[in-house]
Parts: sequence; structure tokens; C-alpha cells
Amino acid sequence: MTSSNQWRVLYLSRGTEDLYAMIRAALRPGFELVTLDGDGDAERLEKIADVDAVVVAGVKLTRAHVEAARRLRIVHHQGVGYHDTVDCAALAEHGLPLAITPGGTATGVSEHAIMMMLAVMKRLPWLDAEMRQGRFPINAVRHVSYELCGKTVGIIGLGRIGKGVAERLKPFQVRAIYHDILAFPAELERSLAVARVPFERLLAESDVVTIHVPRTPSTVDMLDAAALARMKPTAFLVNTARGGIVNEPALVDALGRGRIAGAALDVFDVEPPAKDHPLYRFPNTVFTPHVSAGTRDAFVTKMNFVFGNLERFFQGGAPEHMVDYVAELGLGRGRPLAGRSRG
Repeated sequence: MTSSNQWRVLYLSRGTEDLYAMIRAALRPGFELVTLDGDGDAERLEKIADVDAVVVAGVKLTRAHVEAARRLRIVHHQGVGYHDTVDCAALAEHGLPLAITPGGTATGVSEHAIMMMLAVMKRLPWLDAEMRQGRFPINAVRHVSYELCGKTVGIIGLGRIGKGVAERLKPFQVRAIYHDILAFPAELERSLAVARVPFERLLAESDVVTIHVPRTPSTVDMLDAAALARMKPTAFLVNTARGGIVNEPALVDALGRGRIAGAALDVFDVEPPAKDHPLYRFPNTVFTPHVSAGTRDAFVTKMNFVFGNLERFFQGGAPEHMVDYVAELGLGRGRPLAGRSRG
């Protein structure tokens, strides 16, 4: 290093001062954190022009950002869901590498999914709201409240998070089934106490359907009206993955007709949702604002990995968890993915 703060890193999402303090605590020598004062794209375009790396979270890295980033050399996602938060075609054209951060996500999201199952099955938000209004509805939900024990839970996607959910379900004595485009070894299935089944069978047999796949062209509207119609009327739907995987108008219709027993969502088609979103009117729903991976524990883990990985990259080493998005997404290769030369 020829000087301190040589490598400038933009955190692309607007955060609080407390969040920025957590990021700065993870900085390595020779790095400077660039943050946003507001949440406007004009400021992003101005600041990204003079940074060496960008950390992507919930705000999408667009083509306009990439083209404005004159000296950008690497993009690092703080999670794993880059498919809908990074314009990979623009990265490919400019030869920019992309790294992801698997660590810290699986624990928080899988715990959150279990919490959402229990909350929606026991009508927790409605009961809490009633008590805060001075009411004590001791018998109001006995006929619509369920236990998780003994139920069949269908896991859509058995990646890191799906595996974490399966592991955490074991003490609840459920029957766990899963659907994935990949078949996993019998030893893994036995250790997680899960069985692979076709998608239609998972929908028909599950008392809880929980979604753990990325948003891609093949998963958009995966839970559409036809899929929801295959579910039991006593079944619950949980989505802590991405908005758009569940067709929201179809879900509104299914809840309105009593086709399913309830839904718990951490993610939405448009975030934040409209204040008058039609899903809000149902008492058998639970909502959180895309925070399933948003714990302090997870964030510390993520930031320590991100800046350790960036340090490896800028010192000429081999970063971990690089994504071959060109091959995965079928993009035409632009420049070699080695990052731009510093200019």
C-alpha cells in the first residue's frame, strides 16, 4: 500500500449511522468506506464514479451504475441473491467480477422461516394486536390455530437455507419433504430427515410450504393460482426468499376464497408494498420487511467476510465465492472477468 485508504468501497444501500459503524468496524487497513447521505440515485451515480469496489445489498446495481463506475474493479454482494439485484449483463460487458457472501445468511433466514411458520399457524400478530387494544380473546382462535408438531412441511429448494430449515425442523417432529432441481445424496437426506418429491406432490401433501429458491425466470410465479389450488385448504405458505416467486394477486384470491389457511411473507413484488396492499386485510397473515437475514450477528459475519475477501482480491489473491454468472445466466462474455485496471 502506498497510502492509507487506498481502496474506496461504496455501500450501495442507504443505511443508518449504527449500520455504517458496524461496516467500518470490519474495514481492513487500506480501505475507505463510502456511504450515502440520502437514498437518491443521483448520489449513487456520483459516488460510484470514484470507487474501486461496491457492496450490493437490497438496492439493485443497475447498468447506469456500472457505466458510471469509471474505476470499479469488483462487485461484492453482501448476500447470495444476486440474480435480481445485480445487472450481470452490464458486468459481463465491462469484465467485472462478482463475489457473493453465503456465510451469515442461512442461519438468520432459516430461523426466521421457522418463526414465521409458528407465528402464522398460531395467529400471533392478530392476538398481539387484540391485546394491545385491551381485549383478551382467549377462545377466538382455537378453531384456526395449529401446532407444527406432526405436520408435513414442504421445502422448495434445498440449498444452504433449505438445509438450515430442515435441520431446525427436526426437534418439532415433523415430516419434511423437499423439491429441488437437484437430487441430493441419500446420506444427506437421511441426516436432514427429508425426502425428495415432485413439486405437485409437495404442494398436495404439505401442511406448510416454505420457499427457499432464488428469483430467476424459471421461479417467477412458481406459486401461481394453479399451484396454490393444489395446496390443502388447511395449509400455510411461507416465503422468505424473494418477491415474485409467489404470484401476489393469486395469493390474495386464495386467501379471500379460503383456499389456504394463511400466509407469512418477508418479501414482496414491490418493496416496500403499498400502504393499502390487499394482503394486509387478512387476519391469517404475517409480514416482515425483508429482514429474515437482517440480524446483527449475520451482518457482522457478512462484513468481516466481505472485507477479507476484498483484501484478498486487491492484494492479488484468489477471492472466495466468485460467481461465474456468465455461464450460469447464459450471457455472452465481454471482457475477461478480471476487473478493470485502476485508472
